[in-house]
Amino acid sequence: MKGKVCVITGAASGIGLELAKQLALSGAIVVLSDNNVPALDAAVMSIVSMDKCVATGHQLDVTDKKAFSFFVSEVLAQHGKIDYFFNNAGIAVSGESRDLELEHWERVIAVNLMGVIYGCELVYKVMVSQGFGHIINTASLAGLIPFAMNAPYCASKHAVVGLSQTLRIEGEELGVKVSAVCPGFIDTNIYAATEAVGIIHDDLVKGIPFKLVSVDVAAKNILNGVAKNKGLIIFPFYAKFIWWLQRISAVFGLPLARSMVRDFRRLRSSNKI
Repeated sequence: MKGKVCVITGAASGIGLELAKQLALSGAIVVLSDNNVPALDAAVMSIVSMDKCVATGHQLDVTDKKAFSFFVSEVLAQHGKIDYFFNNAGIAVSGESRDLELEHWERVIAVNLMGVIYGCELVYKVMVSQGFGHIINTASLAGLIPFAMNAPYCASKHAVVGLSQTLRIEGEELGVKVSAVCPGFIDTNIYAATEAVGIIHDDLVKGIPFKLVSVDVAAKNILNGVAKNKGLIIFPFYAKFIWWLQRISAVFGLPLARSMVRDFRRLRSSNKI
């Protein structure tokens, strides 16, 4: 990765920050972007303080297409190319669909889908012109299977997977690679930041059915998948197994989904929110 220009959205924390650190340690020139300026500044400082690591930070609201275009232009003006682009920014709202408002849908779609679309639309054309490059879109296991009580998130991530697979086919003969990252539950601050509708937030976090994967392990899995040019980067094992069952028959995944619905509704009822 020495000398490769790697651009990451949502890079001030979580998977984005860990990707930035591991890429910088491997010799890449890392460009971090995030809408949280204090956290972004701290993230950049944590990287440049490491030996021989190069990183810069840029404030970016991925839902602002003009700002996104300006950001990409700045990166190109400074570095002349983009080798890897990690479309990583994302948010979630958890709750039963009957309790959600249209605003919840609009906010999740704006960040998780339109933010990814803006990045792909801008960077894909740059990479086609270059004749090389790799776009990595952060989706989720929820982009491959139904994810009860998270309908907006699930819908956005399914769309990201479809977009990624389509661009991957179109980009094959143009020198552009595209991957979708579809992890299970990762130990990031997205759970703390997720709005819980109809349920107490702490109960929502306690209801996660699998052990959380650490961000350093997650980043390693992602970068290994990128190195192998995998179209879908799915981890850990349980995520692969659930996806495999879903591909055989949707019936196999129904017991887990129904169990999550029942557990949520018990908490919803007892909390009387």
